Amino acid sequence: MNTLWNRFVREEEGQDLIEYTLLLGFVCLATAALFISSGGSLSGIWASTNSRLDVANTSAS
Repeated sequence: MNTLWNRFVREEEGQDLIEYTLLLGFVCLATAALFISSGGSLSGIWASTNSRLDVANTSAS
């Protein structure tokens, strides 16, 4: 039992996989937060552009 426990404590085979998985999860959360926070800005830009195009279309007619 002691040898099994000592081998379990010393081995580090799965450590890299766990670290990369946590890093990937953090990057995904940060990207999602960025897209959620920029959604309002993009909506405002789209609405402004659309209204300017309507004014230009009305002026051209």
